[in-house]
Amino acid sequence: MKTRTMTALGAAAAIMAVGGVVKADDPVNMTVVSWGGAYTESQQRAYHDPYMEANPHVTIINDDGSANALAGLRAQAQAGNVTWDLVDMLPSDAQLACDEGIIMPIDHDAMLAPAPDGTPASEDFLPGSLGECFIPQIVYSTVLTVNHEQFPDDKQPTTIEHLFDVENYPGRRALQDRPGTNLEWALYADGVPIEDIYDVLATPEGVDRAFAKLDTIKEHIVFWTEGAQAPQLLADGEVAFATGYNGRMFAASEVEGQPFDIIWDGQIVEWDGWVVPADGENVDQVMDYLYFATDTQRLADQAKYISYGPARASSAPLVSTHADLGIEMGPHMPTNPDNYYAPIVLNNDFWADYGDELRERFANWMLQ
Repeated sequence: MKTRTMTALGAAAAIMAVGGVVKADDPVNMTVVSWGGAYTESQQRAYHDPYMEANPHVTIINDDGSANALAGLRAQAQAGNVTWDLVDMLPSDAQLACDEGIIMPIDHDAMLAPAPDGTPASEDFLPGSLGECFIPQIVYSTVLTVNHEQFPDDKQPTTIEHLFDVENYPGRRALQDRPGTNLEWALYADGVPIEDIYDVLATPEGVDRAFAKLDTIKEHIVFWTEGAQAPQLLADGEVAFATGYNGRMFAASEVEGQPFDIIWDGQIVEWDGWVVPADGENVDQVMDYLYFATDTQRLADQAKYISYGPARASSAPLVSTHADLGIEMGPHMPTNPDNYYAPIVLNNDFWADYGDELRERFANWMLQ
């Protein structure tokens, strides 16, 4: 596998060196795996549609499988049948996949467009966002959101601590069925300073402390798996609190008019981006697409449709108003100063080191 992967990498680098142009006459069906919902729609409008317009031989097929992307990539690699061409993935999972050799390493400056002023991609993408096999698209956050109609006007939840206060803030809580975010918030609500959360969570005592805090609300929890489920549970009144991605909560509140309030306290800030499966059938076309879809303008364009910040510094000044609503998008970004007052920056190294163990324990805890 490694020899074929590096051969494909060299070919892709050569393509990028001459401006990211792939000549092709035969139709190409390119399967792009992402998260579905408002997020995939933003990719469709900002990236896929303009790329297909410029490359009519290409058809992009969306697959909403990113929630289980690592398992899917592993299964395809083991079967020797790689059917995905491009995958939207979290950095911690991308690092694991990279270490396992099931996704391609990326030479960012050779394969990605420079900024308009000539700044190389490696210097234009936000510090710490690039990975050996990972190309970031967005800065997003997982946030706590409430349906404010379920609480009195003078007693609205405003902090992560309120998520764990079922006496004063009753109602069911919708949490994602994975340890990330839940364990960090449990320690934060239990009084651990933000800067110490991962040091504490790296100890057996810290893990026990986090699960003990989660035990205090367990009988009130509804677990969700797919990103679309969280805002739907909140809109249907099945829960009073829901964790979820800030872009989905923005879409539900601002686009659909749901009575939601985002609580920015303790937002879990993270990158999200692309990985290229090793031994895919359309690597050259995928690299051409990535050169286009990760340039300065395209990353700024995505912010017209969803409230995620672009991962390039040169894209930020180009973020303006929502394409359909006409509202300024800046105040809805997780990195807006009014929102970024108590962020927990997700530690991908921690989750790469401890993720498998904690996922197993969390899965067993959910079943208890």
